[in-house]
Amino acid sequence: MGTPLGDFVRAKRDSIQPQTLGLPDHGRRRSPGLRRADLAMRAGISVEYLTRLEQGRDRNPSTAVVNALADALSLDPAERNHLRYLAKITGGACPNHTRPTPPPRDVRPAVRETLCLLEPGIAAVTNRLGDILAHTSGYAAVLGAAGLLDDPAPNLTRYVFTDPRARTFFADWDGIADEQAFDLWLGPSVENSEWLSTELAPVAGPDFTRRLGNHLVPRRGPLRLHHPAGPELRLLRETLDLTADAQQLLVLLPADPETAAHLDRLTHPAPARLRAIS
Repeated sequence: MGTPLGDFVRAKRDSIQPQTLGLPDHGRRRSPGLRRADLAMRAGISVEYLTRLEQGRDRNPSTAVVNALADALSLDPAERNHLRYLAKITGGACPNHTRPTPPPRDVRPAVRETLCLLEPGIAAVTNRLGDILAHTSGYAAVLGAAGLLDDPAPNLTRYVFTDPRARTFFADWDGIADEQAFDLWLGPSVENSEWLSTELAPVAGPDFTRRLGNHLVPRRGPLRLHHPAGPELRLLRETLDLTADAQQLLVLLPADPETAAHLDRLTHPAPARLRAIS
């Protein structure tokens, strides 16, 4: 049986073309990407050990081995952090309880005050499970327009995978789905992530469950929305980690002048005019 660490190393190895690392192309092979022998050589470990690691038969690689694999795979900073995290949970460094529970939804007063200062901008406090814990009126005008905030305890991950409107609302639905499934690895705790995964799997189906085993770190570009009011919006995402709270402050900014003009109309609606009734 595989492990998250082994699955990640194998998936990343399969995604790399040898030529990009200056290695010769060995011709047609049964599986894509980098050969085990090439990765083992670059990392300075034996092929046998790499095989055990990928197959889950070795669950406690040293820090030196983890760093060597990160270098050999040419991981970027986000991927390196993910690799280190997977090494911890594979080796049992993170707690694993049998009765997972949802995380608290409390937001500190100072964070709420910061959110108020961003009005009427598009901002929200979230966690890596996709829970939307607090938001501005601008966020409601833009992200709530397609039903994201209809639930009393709104959750972006649940919305993306279970609400049919999400596939139209998010122009790049597949990419957003990849991000939300990946972020479960970074949830407030292992048990919180298990709780949501267990809840979603039966209703979200294979679009969700097949992504749980994909450990490749998603590339997060501008957010493109098909707003019900008509315009396509292109938004840049800025995230401030509130590490002590296991939360994030997300701010969305217009990526172009057209989006800025549309957002101004959405977040600053014209006042209603009085009408005479005869």
